[in-house]
Amino acid sequence: MLYTLYEAGYYATTPLRSATRLIRDAWASPLNPARDTEIGRRIHAAADVTANLTRRYGRPAWGVDQVTIDGCDVRVRPTEVWSSPWAKLIHFSRDMADMRRAGRRQLEPAVLIVAPLSGHYATLLRGTVETFLQDHEVFISDWSNARDVPILEGRFDFDDYIDHVRMMLQQMGPRPHVVAVCQPGPPVLAATALMSEDDDPSRPASMTFMGSPIDARLSPTVTNKLAEEKPFAWFASNMIYTVPLPYPAVGRRVYPGFVQLYGFISMNVDKHQEAHRRYLQQLMEGDGDSAEKHLEFYDEYLSVLDLTEEFYLQTVDVVFQRHLLPKGELMHRGRAVRPQAIHDVGLLTVEGELDDISGIGQTQAAHALCSGLPDELKEDYVQPHVGHYGVFNGRRFREEIYPRIREFILRGEAGFDRREIAA
Repeated sequence: MLYTLYEAGYYATTPLRSATRLIRDAWASPLNPARDTEIGRRIHAAADVTANLTRRYGRPAWGVDQVTIDGCDVRVRPTEVWSSPWAKLIHFSRDMADMRRAGRRQLEPAVLIVAPLSGHYATLLRGTVETFLQDHEVFISDWSNARDVPILEGRFDFDDYIDHVRMMLQQMGPRPHVVAVCQPGPPVLAATALMSEDDDPSRPASMTFMGSPIDARLSPTVTNKLAEEKPFAWFASNMIYTVPLPYPAVGRRVYPGFVQLYGFISMNVDKHQEAHRRYLQQLMEGDGDSAEKHLEFYDEYLSVLDLTEEFYLQTVDVVFQRHLLPKGELMHRGRAVRPQAIHDVGLLTVEGELDDISGIGQTQAAHALCSGLPDELKEDYVQPHVGHYGVFNGRRFREEIYPRIREFILRGEAGFDRREIAA
Protein backbone atom coordinates (compact mmCIF):
# COMPACT_ATOMS: atom_id res chain seq x y z
CA MET A 1 0.00 0.00 0.00
CA LEU A 2 2.82 2.43 0.86
CA TYR A 3 4.40 1.99 -2.58
CA THR A 4 1.06 2.74 -4.25
CA LEU A 5 0.58 5.84 -2.09
CA TYR A 6 4.11 6.97 -2.93
CA GLU A 7 3.39 6.67 -6.65
CA ALA A 8 0.04 8.40 -6.26
CA GLY A 9 1.76 11.28 -4.48
CA TYR A 10 4.27 11.61 -7.32
CA TYR A 11 1.59 11.78 -9.98
CA ALA A 12 -0.57 14.09 -7.85
CA THR A 13 2.23 16.65 -7.83
CA THR A 14 2.58 16.60 -11.63
CA PRO A 15 0.69 19.91 -12.11
CA LEU A 16 2.89 21.62 -9.49
CA ARG A 17 6.03 20.13 -11.02
CA SER A 18 5.06 21.20 -14.53
CA ALA A 19 4.18 24.71 -13.39
CA THR A 20 7.44 25.20 -11.49
CA ARG A 21 9.44 23.95 -14.49
CA LEU A 22 7.71 26.48 -16.73
CA ILE A 23 8.40 29.26 -14.24
CA ARG A 24 12.01 28.19 -13.82
CA ASP A 25 12.64 28.01 -17.56
CA ALA A 26 10.89 31.33 -18.20
CA TRP A 27 13.00 33.17 -15.65
CA ALA A 28 16.19 31.48 -16.85
CA SER A 29 15.60 32.36 -20.47
CA PRO A 30 18.07 34.85 -22.02
CA LEU A 31 15.02 36.41 -23.71
CA ASN A 32 13.64 37.47 -20.32
CA PRO A 33 14.95 41.01 -19.68
CA ALA A 34 14.33 40.62 -15.93
CA ARG A 35 16.25 37.37 -15.49
CA ASP A 36 19.27 39.08 -13.86
CA THR A 37 17.28 41.23 -11.49
CA GLU A 38 17.08 40.31 -7.82
CA ILE A 39 13.40 39.38 -8.01
CA GLY A 40 14.06 37.37 -11.17
CA ARG A 41 16.80 35.35 -9.53
CA ARG A 42 14.64 34.75 -6.46
CA ILE A 43 11.70 33.48 -8.51
CA HIS A 44 13.97 31.27 -10.59
CA ALA A 45 15.72 29.87 -7.50
CA ALA A 46 12.46 29.03 -5.70
CA ALA A 47 11.03 27.35 -8.80
CA ASP A 48 14.23 25.39 -9.44
CA VAL A 49 14.42 24.04 -5.89
CA THR A 50 10.74 23.03 -5.98
CA ALA A 51 11.10 21.32 -9.36
CA ASN A 52 14.16 19.36 -8.24
CA LEU A 53 12.61 18.26 -4.95
CA THR A 54 9.50 16.88 -6.66
CA ARG A 55 10.99 15.25 -9.76
CA ARG A 56 11.84 11.59 -10.31
CA TYR A 57 15.53 10.63 -10.22
CA GLY A 58 16.36 7.79 -12.60
CA ARG A 59 19.49 5.72 -13.14
CA PRO A 60 22.40 8.17 -13.60
CA ALA A 61 24.67 7.92 -16.64
CA TRP A 62 28.23 6.82 -16.04
CA GLY A 63 29.71 9.80 -17.85
CA VAL A 64 33.17 8.18 -17.83
CA ASP A 65 34.29 8.91 -21.38
CA GLN A 66 37.88 9.96 -20.82
CA VAL A 67 40.63 9.82 -18.20
CA THR A 68 44.03 11.47 -18.07
CA ILE A 69 46.94 9.04 -17.67
CA ASP A 70 50.47 10.39 -17.35
CA GLY A 71 49.39 13.65 -18.92
CA CYS A 72 47.69 12.00 -21.92
CA ASP A 73 43.95 11.97 -22.56
CA VAL A 74 42.74 8.39 -22.90
CA ARG A 75 39.29 7.66 -24.30
CA VAL A 76 37.11 5.26 -22.31
CA ARG A 77 34.11 3.26 -23.49
CA PRO A 78 31.84 1.52 -20.96
CA THR A 79 30.94 -1.84 -22.52
CA GLU A 80 28.55 -4.50 -21.25
CA VAL A 81 30.43 -7.81 -21.40
CA TRP A 82 28.04 -10.06 -19.47
CA SER A 83 24.56 -9.77 -18.04
CA SER A 84 21.72 -11.49 -16.26
CA PRO A 85 18.29 -10.09 -15.41
CA TRP A 86 19.82 -8.93 -12.12
CA ALA A 87 23.11 -7.35 -13.11
CA LYS A 88 25.44 -6.24 -15.87
CA LEU A 89 29.20 -6.58 -15.90
CA ILE A 90 30.57 -3.31 -17.30
CA HIS A 91 34.09 -3.08 -18.68
CA PHE A 92 35.53 0.43 -18.91
CA SER A 93 37.62 -0.20 -21.99
CA ARG A 94 40.48 2.23 -22.52
CA ASP A 95 41.49 3.07 -26.08
CA MET A 96 44.65 1.09 -26.90
CA ALA A 97 46.11 3.71 -29.22
CA ASP A 98 45.74 6.35 -26.51
CA MET A 99 47.31 3.98 -23.98
CA ARG A 100 50.37 3.50 -26.18
CA ARG A 101 50.73 7.28 -26.48
CA ALA A 102 50.65 7.40 -22.68
CA GLY A 103 53.55 4.95 -22.60
CA ARG A 104 51.46 2.03 -21.35
CA ARG A 105 52.30 -0.90 -23.60
CA GLN A 106 51.52 -3.80 -21.29
CA LEU A 107 48.04 -4.97 -20.36
CA GLU A 108 47.42 -3.90 -16.79
CA PRO A 109 45.79 -5.90 -13.95
CA ALA A 110 42.08 -6.57 -14.32
CA VAL A 111 40.03 -5.44 -11.33
CA LEU A 112 36.39 -6.22 -10.56
CA ILE A 113 34.83 -3.52 -8.39
CA VAL A 114 31.80 -5.07 -6.72
CA ALA A 115 29.38 -2.22 -6.13
CA PRO A 116 27.05 -2.32 -3.13
CA LEU A 117 23.47 -3.43 -3.60
CA SER A 118 22.11 -1.35 -0.76
CA GLY A 119 19.95 1.41 -2.23
CA HIS A 120 22.11 3.40 -4.64
CA TYR A 121 23.14 2.62 -8.20
CA ALA A 122 26.68 1.52 -9.03
CA THR A 123 27.32 5.00 -10.48
CA LEU A 124 27.87 6.12 -6.88
CA LEU A 125 31.36 4.66 -7.46
CA ARG A 126 32.05 6.80 -10.52
CA GLY A 127 35.00 8.48 -8.81
CA THR A 128 36.33 5.11 -7.67
CA VAL A 129 36.21 3.81 -11.23
CA GLU A 130 37.97 6.88 -12.64
CA THR A 131 40.76 6.49 -10.09
CA PHE A 132 41.31 2.79 -10.78
CA LEU A 133 41.38 3.46 -14.53
CA GLN A 134 44.77 5.12 -14.05
CA ASP A 135 46.42 1.70 -13.65
CA HIS A 136 43.91 -1.08 -14.29
CA GLU A 137 41.47 -2.73 -16.63
CA VAL A 138 38.33 -1.90 -14.66
CA PHE A 139 35.13 -3.93 -14.49
CA ILE A 140 32.16 -3.19 -12.22
CA SER A 141 28.96 -4.93 -11.17
CA ASP A 142 25.99 -2.79 -12.22
CA TRP A 143 22.99 -4.13 -10.29
CA SER A 144 19.42 -3.99 -11.59
CA ASN A 145 16.56 -2.13 -9.97
CA ALA A 146 14.27 -4.88 -8.68
CA ARG A 147 11.16 -2.98 -9.75
CA ASP A 148 12.35 -3.30 -13.37
CA VAL A 149 12.80 -7.10 -13.31
CA PRO A 150 9.55 -8.92 -14.21
CA ILE A 151 8.34 -11.35 -11.60
CA LEU A 152 8.63 -14.18 -14.14
CA GLU A 153 12.43 -13.87 -13.87
CA GLY A 154 12.19 -15.41 -10.41
CA ARG A 155 13.96 -14.59 -7.16
CA PHE A 156 17.28 -12.96 -6.33
CA ASP A 157 18.65 -13.77 -2.88
CA PHE A 158 21.93 -13.82 -0.94
CA ASP A 159 23.03 -17.07 -2.59
CA ASP A 160 22.32 -15.60 -6.02
CA TYR A 161 24.48 -12.60 -5.16
CA ILE A 162 27.39 -14.92 -4.33
CA ASP A 163 26.84 -16.79 -7.60
CA HIS A 164 26.83 -13.52 -9.56
CA VAL A 165 30.16 -12.46 -8.07
CA ARG A 166 31.64 -15.80 -9.03
CA MET A 167 30.26 -15.67 -12.57
CA MET A 168 31.58 -12.15 -13.08
CA LEU A 169 35.07 -13.17 -11.97
CA GLN A 170 34.94 -16.14 -14.34
CA GLN A 171 34.08 -13.81 -17.23
CA MET A 172 37.31 -11.89 -16.58
CA GLY A 173 39.66 -14.81 -17.08
CA PRO A 174 42.42 -16.21 -14.82
CA ARG A 175 43.29 -14.58 -11.51
CA PRO A 176 41.66 -11.14 -11.66
CA HIS A 177 41.57 -8.86 -8.62
CA VAL A 178 38.40 -7.99 -6.71
CA VAL A 179 37.51 -4.90 -4.69
CA ALA A 180 34.40 -5.03 -2.49
CA VAL A 181 32.99 -1.67 -1.43
CA CYS A 182 30.91 -1.85 1.77
CA GLN A 183 27.93 -4.25 1.59
CA PRO A 184 29.48 -6.81 -0.83
CA GLY A 185 32.21 -7.76 1.65
CA PRO A 186 30.57 -10.91 3.09
CA PRO A 187 29.30 -12.35 -0.24
CA VAL A 188 32.59 -11.56 -2.01
CA LEU A 189 34.55 -13.29 0.74
CA ALA A 190 32.15 -16.24 0.49
CA ALA A 191 32.54 -16.43 -3.31
CA THR A 192 36.34 -16.31 -3.00
CA ALA A 193 36.29 -19.08 -0.38
CA LEU A 194 34.18 -21.33 -2.59
CA MET A 195 36.36 -20.64 -5.65
CA SER A 196 39.54 -21.32 -3.67
CA GLU A 197 38.21 -24.61 -2.34
CA ASP A 198 37.31 -25.61 -5.91
CA ASP A 199 40.71 -24.46 -7.23
CA ASP A 200 38.79 -22.29 -9.70
CA PRO A 201 41.28 -20.77 -12.20
CA SER A 202 39.39 -17.48 -11.98
CA ARG A 203 39.70 -17.16 -8.22
CA PRO A 204 41.02 -13.68 -7.38
CA ALA A 205 44.72 -12.96 -7.14
CA SER A 206 43.85 -10.42 -4.45
CA MET A 207 40.77 -9.22 -2.62
CA THR A 208 40.33 -5.76 -1.11
CA PHE A 209 37.54 -5.01 1.34
CA MET A 210 36.67 -1.36 1.97
CA GLY A 211 34.39 -0.44 4.88
CA SER A 212 32.69 -3.85 4.78
CA PRO A 213 30.58 -5.47 7.54
CA ILE A 214 32.53 -8.75 7.61
CA ASP A 215 31.75 -8.99 11.34
CA ALA A 216 29.08 -6.43 12.28
CA ARG A 217 29.37 -7.33 15.98
CA LEU A 218 32.56 -5.28 16.27
CA SER A 219 32.36 -1.53 17.02
CA PRO A 220 28.62 -1.48 16.32
CA THR A 221 27.25 1.67 14.69
CA VAL A 222 23.73 3.09 14.75
CA THR A 223 22.88 0.97 11.71
CA ASN A 224 24.18 -2.20 13.37
CA LYS A 225 22.33 -1.49 16.61
CA LEU A 226 19.04 -0.95 14.75
CA ALA A 227 19.42 -4.31 13.01
CA GLU A 228 20.03 -6.04 16.35
CA GLU A 229 17.39 -4.23 18.41
CA LYS A 230 14.52 -4.89 16.01
CA PRO A 231 13.29 -8.48 15.61
CA PHE A 232 13.49 -10.03 12.15
CA ALA A 233 9.69 -9.96 11.88
CA TRP A 234 9.77 -6.16 12.26
CA PHE A 235 11.87 -5.78 9.11
CA ALA A 236 9.60 -8.17 7.21
CA SER A 237 6.47 -6.30 8.32
CA ASN A 238 7.66 -2.70 8.02
CA MET A 239 10.24 -2.58 5.22
CA ILE A 240 8.75 -4.74 2.47
CA TYR A 241 6.13 -3.54 -0.02
CA THR A 242 4.62 -4.65 -3.33
CA VAL A 243 5.66 -3.04 -6.62
CA PRO A 244 2.58 -1.42 -8.25
CA LEU A 245 1.79 -0.61 -11.85
CA PRO A 246 3.23 0.65 -14.20
CA TYR A 247 6.55 -1.02 -13.34
CA PRO A 248 7.63 -4.28 -15.09
CA ALA A 249 7.98 -6.03 -11.71
CA VAL A 250 4.37 -5.35 -10.68
CA GLY A 251 3.53 -7.76 -7.87
CA ARG A 252 7.12 -8.32 -6.76
CA ARG A 253 7.84 -7.80 -3.06
CA VAL A 254 10.72 -5.37 -2.53
CA TYR A 255 12.54 -3.13 -0.11
CA PRO A 256 11.84 0.17 -1.91
CA GLY A 257 14.63 2.59 -2.67
CA PHE A 258 12.57 5.52 -1.40
CA VAL A 259 12.30 3.85 2.04
CA GLN A 260 16.06 3.41 2.10
CA LEU A 261 16.53 7.02 1.00
CA TYR A 262 14.30 8.24 3.82
CA GLY A 263 16.52 6.34 6.24
CA PHE A 264 19.66 7.92 4.75
CA ILE A 265 18.25 11.44 4.96
CA SER A 266 16.78 11.05 8.45
CA MET A 267 20.25 10.24 9.81
CA ASN A 268 21.49 13.70 8.74
CA VAL A 269 18.35 15.74 8.11
CA ASP A 270 19.87 19.02 9.34
CA LYS A 271 22.81 18.60 6.99
CA HIS A 272 20.52 18.12 3.97
CA GLN A 273 18.31 21.05 4.91
CA GLU A 274 21.33 23.29 5.19
CA ALA A 275 22.66 22.06 1.84
CA HIS A 276 19.41 23.05 0.13
CA ARG A 277 19.35 26.42 1.86
CA ARG A 278 22.85 27.05 0.54
CA TYR A 279 21.78 25.94 -2.92
CA LEU A 280 18.87 28.37 -2.87
CA GLN A 281 21.19 31.17 -1.80
CA GLN A 282 23.73 30.26 -4.50
CA LEU A 283 21.05 30.46 -7.18
CA MET A 284 19.85 33.84 -5.94
CA GLU A 285 23.44 35.13 -5.93
CA GLY A 286 24.16 33.75 -9.39
CA ASP A 287 26.86 31.36 -8.12
CA GLY A 288 26.38 28.81 -10.89
CA ASP A 289 29.51 26.74 -10.18
CA SER A 290 28.59 26.00 -6.57
CA ALA A 291 24.98 25.32 -7.52
CA GLU A 292 26.14 22.87 -10.21
CA LYS A 293 28.18 20.92 -7.64
CA HIS A 294 25.10 20.67 -5.43
CA LEU A 295 23.05 19.31 -8.33
CA GLU A 296 25.73 16.78 -9.27
CA PHE A 297 25.80 15.42 -5.73
CA TYR A 298 22.04 15.20 -5.25
CA ASP A 299 21.37 13.82 -8.74
CA GLU A 300 23.39 10.81 -7.57
CA TYR A 301 22.32 10.77 -3.92
CA LEU A 302 18.59 10.88 -4.68
CA SER A 303 18.78 8.16 -7.35
CA VAL A 304 17.88 4.91 -5.61
CA LEU A 305 16.86 1.39 -6.54
CA ASP A 306 14.68 -1.32 -5.00
CA LEU A 307 16.04 -4.54 -3.51
CA THR A 308 14.20 -7.86 -3.66
CA GLU A 309 12.48 -8.93 -0.47
CA GLU A 310 14.53 -12.10 -0.19
CA PHE A 311 17.93 -10.44 -0.68
CA TYR A 312 17.23 -7.62 1.76
CA LEU A 313 15.80 -9.82 4.52
CA GLN A 314 18.51 -12.46 4.14
CA THR A 315 21.19 -9.77 4.38
CA VAL A 316 19.63 -8.46 7.59
CA ASP A 317 19.43 -12.00 8.97
CA VAL A 318 22.76 -13.44 7.79
CA VAL A 319 25.04 -10.39 8.14
CA PHE A 320 23.53 -8.16 10.81
CA GLN A 321 21.56 -10.42 13.14
CA ARG A 322 22.97 -13.96 13.16
CA HIS A 323 26.50 -13.05 11.94
CA LEU A 324 26.85 -16.41 10.20
CA LEU A 325 30.08 -15.67 8.29
CA PRO A 326 32.29 -14.72 11.27
CA LYS A 327 30.76 -17.54 13.32
CA GLY A 328 31.74 -20.08 10.64
CA GLU A 329 28.10 -21.03 10.08
CA LEU A 330 27.39 -19.55 6.64
CA MET A 331 26.04 -22.01 4.09
CA HIS A 332 25.76 -21.56 0.33
CA ARG A 333 23.21 -23.86 -1.30
CA GLY A 334 23.81 -26.49 1.38
CA ARG A 335 27.60 -26.14 1.31
CA ALA A 336 29.66 -24.70 4.14
CA VAL A 337 31.55 -21.51 3.34
CA ARG A 338 35.13 -21.90 4.62
CA PRO A 339 37.26 -18.73 4.43
CA GLN A 340 40.14 -20.73 5.91
CA ALA A 341 40.33 -22.55 2.56
CA ILE A 342 41.67 -19.38 0.93
CA HIS A 343 45.42 -19.92 0.66
CA ASP A 344 46.85 -17.96 -2.29
CA VAL A 345 44.75 -14.78 -2.50
CA GLY A 346 46.12 -11.49 -1.18
CA LEU A 347 43.95 -9.79 1.44
CA LEU A 348 43.81 -6.03 1.99
CA THR A 349 41.32 -4.39 4.36
CA VAL A 350 40.68 -0.65 4.39
CA GLU A 351 38.69 1.20 7.05
CA GLY A 352 37.92 4.83 7.81
CA GLU A 353 38.67 6.27 11.23
CA LEU A 354 35.31 8.10 11.31
CA ASP A 355 33.17 5.47 9.56
CA ASP A 356 29.67 5.55 11.09
CA ILE A 357 28.33 2.73 8.89
CA SER A 358 30.96 -0.01 9.28
CA GLY A 359 32.87 0.57 12.51
CA ILE A 360 36.57 -0.02 13.04
CA GLY A 361 37.29 -3.74 13.22
CA GLN A 362 34.33 -4.96 11.16
CA THR A 363 36.41 -5.15 7.97
CA GLN A 364 39.61 -6.20 9.74
CA ALA A 365 37.76 -9.32 10.88
CA ALA A 366 38.48 -10.85 7.47
CA HIS A 367 42.10 -11.45 8.54
CA ALA A 368 41.13 -13.80 11.36
CA LEU A 369 38.67 -15.65 9.13
CA CYS A 370 41.26 -16.20 6.39
CA SER A 371 43.52 -18.20 8.68
CA GLY A 372 44.97 -20.18 5.78
CA LEU A 373 46.68 -17.11 4.33
CA PRO A 374 50.31 -16.41 5.27
CA ASP A 375 50.99 -13.05 6.90
CA GLU A 376 52.89 -11.78 3.86
CA LEU A 377 49.65 -11.92 1.84
CA LYS A 378 47.74 -9.82 4.37
CA GLU A 379 47.64 -6.07 4.89
CA ASP A 380 45.40 -3.73 6.87
CA TYR A 381 45.05 0.04 6.64
CA VAL A 382 42.97 2.54 8.61
CA GLN A 383 42.65 5.95 6.94
CA PRO A 384 42.64 8.85 9.41
CA HIS A 385 40.01 11.60 9.24
CA VAL A 386 37.57 9.96 6.79
CA GLY A 387 34.08 8.59 7.20
CA HIS A 388 32.37 5.84 5.24
CA TYR A 389 32.12 7.64 1.90
CA GLY A 390 35.72 8.86 2.14
CA VAL A 391 36.99 5.28 2.21
CA PHE A 392 36.25 4.87 -1.51
CA ASN A 393 35.89 8.38 -2.91
CA GLY A 394 37.28 11.88 -2.57
CA ARG A 395 40.72 13.45 -2.23
CA ARG A 396 42.06 11.24 0.57
CA PHE A 397 40.95 8.13 -1.30
CA ARG A 398 42.77 9.26 -4.44
CA GLU A 399 45.92 10.46 -2.71
CA GLU A 400 46.32 8.16 0.29
CA ILE A 401 44.15 5.04 0.03
CA TYR A 402 44.29 4.19 -3.67
CA PRO A 403 48.12 4.19 -3.92
CA ARG A 404 48.18 1.49 -1.22
CA ILE A 405 45.61 -0.59 -3.09
CA ARG A 406 47.53 -0.15 -6.35
CA GLU A 407 50.78 -1.33 -4.78
CA PHE A 408 49.05 -4.26 -3.10
CA ILE A 409 47.53 -5.37 -6.40
CA LEU A 410 50.89 -5.06 -8.15
CA ARG A 411 52.45 -7.33 -5.51
CA GLY A 412 49.64 -9.80 -6.18
CA GLU A 413 50.54 -9.70 -9.88
CA ALA A 414 54.01 -11.15 -9.21
CA GLY A 415 54.50 -14.24 -11.28
CA PHE A 416 51.85 -13.35 -13.88
CA ASP A 417 52.95 -12.57 -17.41
CA ARG A 418 51.01 -9.82 -19.18
CA ARG A 419 51.20 -9.66 -22.97
CA GLU A 420 52.11 -6.47 -24.75
CA ILE A 421 49.37 -4.25 -26.15
CA ALA A 422 49.09 -5.03 -29.85
CA ALA A 423 50.45 -2.31 -32.12
